[in-house]
Amino acid sequence: APSAVPTVHLMRSTSDTLSLSWLPPEKPNGVILDYEIKYHERGQALSHTVTSQHSSSKVEGLRAATPYAVQVRARTVAGYGRYSNPMDFSTSNPQKSVQDQLPLIIGSASAGLVVIVALVVIAVVCLKKQRSGSELEYTEKLQQYSKFSPGVKVYIDPFTYEDPNDAVHEFAKEIDISCVKIEEVIGAGEFGEVCRGRLKQPGRREMVVAIKTLKAGYTERQRRDFLAEASIMGQFDHPNVIRLDGVLTRSCPVLIITEFMENGALDSFLRLNDGRFTMTQLVGMLRGITAGMKYLSDMNYVHRDLAARNILVNSNLVCKVSDFGLSRFLDDTSADPTYTSSLGGKIPIRWTAPEAIAFRKFTSASDVWSYGIVMWEVVSYGERPYWDMSNQDVMTAVEQDYRLPPPMDCPMVLHQLMLECWMKERNLRPKFSHIVSTLDKLLRNAASLKVVTSTYSGQSSASFSLTIPLEVLMLTYS
Repeated sequence: APSAVPTVHLMRSTSDTLSLSWLPPEKPNGVILDYEIKYHERGQALSHTVTSQHSSSKVEGLRAATPYAVQVRARTVAGYGRYSNPMDFSTSNPQKSVQDQLPLIIGSASAGLVVIVALVVIAVVCLKKQRSGSELEYTEKLQQYSKFSPGVKVYIDPFTYEDPNDAVHEFAKEIDISCVKIEEVIGAGEFGEVCRGRLKQPGRREMVVAIKTLKAGYTERQRRDFLAEASIMGQFDHPNVIRLDGVLTRSCPVLIITEFMENGALDSFLRLNDGRFTMTQLVGMLRGITAGMKYLSDMNYVHRDLAARNILVNSNLVCKVSDFGLSRFLDDTSADPTYTSSLGGKIPIRWTAPEAIAFRKFTSASDVWSYGIVMWEVVSYGERPYWDMSNQDVMTAVEQDYRLPPPMDCPMVLHQLMLECWMKERNLRPKFSHIVSTLDKLLRNAASLKVVTSTYSGQSSASFSLTIPLEVLMLTYS
């Protein structure tokens, strides 16, 4: 079960409502399904509860000018955690005069005026600049606008910088070599080795980290591409996206420091634990991946290489999206058979949407296609998509509307969701926000996960047609 919610804050109160927010538990120990808010009038024994799927909620139907005690607890598939400590909040007096609200009105008007002036200044500055290249011009405007828009964060491609090193310095923290200790090599990447080590910064506790190294004899382009991943990671802050702790650009070799994920890559982790998890646990993993991808999509970031091998798993089975931009950086000398040359770049054929293979049209919708393949990998415990078919045969089969059959014991609703992710028309594929909502409903209604498909997942299986809407399936078993 999750640990206690640290504290609850009052965002706003009216005569009959309290708007609350809180921080997630420090140790969720799984995917947070929802929160329960318990409240009662001070001095009264009778309490009431409401639930929220977010870390905020509005409690309504309260008495005016009355103090209330409020507590919040989180729920995962393992059950409820402990309540937060009681906090006292009072509803406001309905007779509150308009004069009391004048500061708020004036403040809002002032903030609006500042934003308008800022936008006018941006427009004037951008018109005066005579830089070549419309793409660079657009990016600079976007950066300037985002500085005046608190809470609106948009991904910035490091390759739009005239000097990509500037992006590294802007988005990644430089760490002193004396703070880092490499302990052992745990794997190899395209650019060099991946090691486990320790990071001890002044005033902070020592922690285990993953350390990516740039191999000796690198070219300047390889160094730029290696550090570009750090420039990308440094822009993200989400519990289901791998965290960048910093970089070492002044050392030899160049290093990238990230959080350490004890269970490694999701595909190999599932193969090592074949059949050991409940379907609810597997869906919980998928839900975490979807939440990370929704966050990236909301930032206008397209992953291009979403696959179980690029999802990392920690000791609490929390899944985090990683490996940003690798497929874009591979050249034709790469020996990795997962990636096939296409229109001047390397593409992981088995995970990639048809339009991305044919036209290099990568979008959030093509990431959704890849996510459908990840779903199949998870439910099949790390089987190779399309088994031993060649990449050319996979492309031909997909173009002829062949779709992967359900893995063994796969719930009908999950395979139907996979099929929706694999719609040929990309505009018909679900958004990541829709997928998050769907998986949340499945986790709250575990009975729907017990209805499995009867078709065997094998190479000779016939392709599946899209005949049953997912909403109908969910309603049938709810």
